Amino acid sequence: MAKLTVAIPYYQKEPGILRRALASVFAQTFTDFDIVIVDDQSPYPIDDELAPLPAEQRSRIRVIRQDNAGPGGARNTALDNVSAATEFVAFLDSDDVWTPDHLRNAFEGMTRFGADCYWASITGGDAFYYHFGVADLEKTERVDRLQETPLLVEIPELSRVMLKNWSFLHLSCMVIGRKLFEAIRFDPKLLLAAEDVLFFCDCVLAAERVILCDAPGAVRGEGINIFHGIDNDSPQFLKQQFNTWVALDTLEGRFARRSPEATSIRAYKGTARRQALWSQARLVKRRKVPQLNLLAKWVWRDPVLLRSAFELAAGKFSR
Repeated sequence: MAKLTVAIPYYQKEPGILRRALASVFAQTFTDFDIVIVDDQSPYPIDDELAPLPAEQRSRIRVIRQDNAGPGGARNTALDNVSAATEFVAFLDSDDVWTPDHLRNAFEGMTRFGADCYWASITGGDAFYYHFGVADLEKTERVDRLQETPLLVEIPELSRVMLKNWSFLHLSCMVIGRKLFEAIRFDPKLLLAAEDVLFFCDCVLAAERVILCDAPGAVRGEGINIFHGIDNDSPQFLKQQFNTWVALDTLEGRFARRSPEATSIRAYKGTARRQALWSQARLVKRRKVPQLNLLAKWVWRDPVLLRSAFELAAGKFSR
């Protein structure tokens, strides 16, 4: 049985994207792995993606089919189906690709330093400008170097640092140990929002040790999935912002006794409110009906949204 399981949620609308991701898995210099792919009712059939693979590669892949539950729900299904022999789980989005040494760096680093949570850096094209590498953290934060090649570090106050700016973290560069993958799950209700950040924080809080690797673990792909096409004018945007607020509100409860973290979270909640209200204001400007049902649901959970709406209106009238 394999020491490491690769967990891939699959929902794509184009051929070849999953095969590209799997090619990067089978090109790994660490080879003691199996693969669990959760077909989240993908519009493009997974059988067509896997058919061209050699029989030896297909034999290492387990496909689980389910009704659409979103990426968090698909990852939960993968975690629920990890074999008893697995020591680590590595996540890979179906439209990303791994660099060849990603699993080796993760396995060797986590084994050497007794870590149960690991992130590598990620690279990508110009559209991925907001992510930055682990080594950049040394410019602004206290970082303890554990190893030089590849550079491995740990951050004594990681929760504070990541809540200030989590752009150095990405799911396709994350590997977790048994203590975490047996106990922690994504919140699938937070579809299109910050369920990954909530999962990150829960893992950091529960981990014995978290290490970060500056070597790129993945290259961001350009697949077509449920997140594409959701901009400020999309009908799904308000739901995305509401779910983001819910995730942040949950996070605030996790960090209620940690003032710096709670302050960062409250700032992000304010941003989610403002972006949501601006999207609805643009609908009104175009003489369209705002999404009143979801706005009422939000106000019921978060009365501050109503105050933010009045402040937004007052600011507009004053200008």
